[in-house]
Amino acid sequence: MQFKKVVPCMLALLAALSPWGVADQPALLTFSEGELKAILAHGPWPVLPSRDPSNRVSGKPEAVALGERLFFDTRLSGTGAFSCASCHAPESSWTDNRKRGVAIAETDRNTPTLMNVRLNRWFGWDGAADSLWSQSIRPILDPRELGSRPRQVAALVRGDEQLSCRYRRSFGAPPSATDDEGVLVDVAKALAAFQETLQSARAPFDEFRDALARGDRHAAARYPVAAQRGLKVFVAGACGTCHTGPNFTNGEFHDTGLPFFAAPGRVDPGRHEGIKRVRESRYNLLGPYNDDAARVTATSTRHVMLEHRNFGEFKVPSLRNASFTAPYGHDGQLATLADVVRHYSELNLDRLHADGEQLLKPLRLTAREQQDLVVFLETLSPYGNSWRPEPRPPCE
Repeated sequence: MQFKKVVPCMLALLAALSPWGVADQPALLTFSEGELKAILAHGPWPVLPSRDPSNRVSGKPEAVALGERLFFDTRLSGTGAFSCASCHAPESSWTDNRKRGVAIAETDRNTPTLMNVRLNRWFGWDGAADSLWSQSIRPILDPRELGSRPRQVAALVRGDEQLSCRYRRSFGAPPSATDDEGVLVDVAKALAAFQETLQSARAPFDEFRDALARGDRHAAARYPVAAQRGLKVFVAGACGTCHTGPNFTNGEFHDTGLPFFAAPGRVDPGRHEGIKRVRESRYNLLGPYNDDAARVTATSTRHVMLEHRNFGEFKVPSLRNASFTAPYGHDGQLATLADVVRHYSELNLDRLHADGEQLLKPLRLTAREQQDLVVFLETLSPYGNSWRPEPRPPCE
């Protein structure tokens, strides 16, 4: 009798402490062979780091330290009021949680997270950059963002004792006294070296996926049943078509039925304009600043083709850390994960381009299926942001 009195109290305590509640007690649903194959394809995590051959200081600790210092330096901006961290704030999972990015002026698009950015093939919502370092140049020069110029950036690095010292340690020589653009590119490469270190921690899904991989049913059963049901919805629907692999994205561009008006009477052409810009950029991987002498890294840039269907396509974002990066969509039109799920559940096919892809169809999910899918998506985020600035001694 005494035991029977204690158990309800314990259950009440668990209900209070657990975000999943008592309804989902440890249990393991049955997954088909096809479902298991799809689940295992989303790991393992993390993906092992690798150097970017187009950036000679990729992975170099001295460049990481320089890039971190520059990332938080407001002197990179034309007004001296903004830094990269103004929009990519570490406490907000390296975004700003606004519908659209705002610095000197409001931009047309949502600020994407920098978490796991090293895994991208193309950069920006429209893929207008083909390397992380060339993407880092764009906001420095954009008049709506940092609004700076190569001369200002180069003068800052030359004139600041600590930046100049760290530059020399990173690149093996002092910043050029005459080549402003060369110094700007090197600043971007140091920024890229720092951003490459931003990697999300393992999430509850990863523990579940790895337990399935090793056949540990007991450990797998700790994963919330609602999340398991949501995972079944995810792999059964069209979600896994675009959100593939350990980083839950194929890194490509699709029309998802979201309106693409940047302002009344003005459209955002998305990938169509991005292809034009990346091919025309002097900072692309076919240009003079690629440190990969063989230009193997430039293969995608060399062969990317402009097609009419690219109009209104935007990059598939990673679903990792999604719980922390609201709002969603290329211009923040969807406020919550529930809104995202509802959008794909009730997808309006009339909004998709007639000459575009026909990958998507309405999921037509029940209210419970939508809720379960949201629970699953929440398990792709770790329990917190583990990044902390490292104390670094002065450069000498």
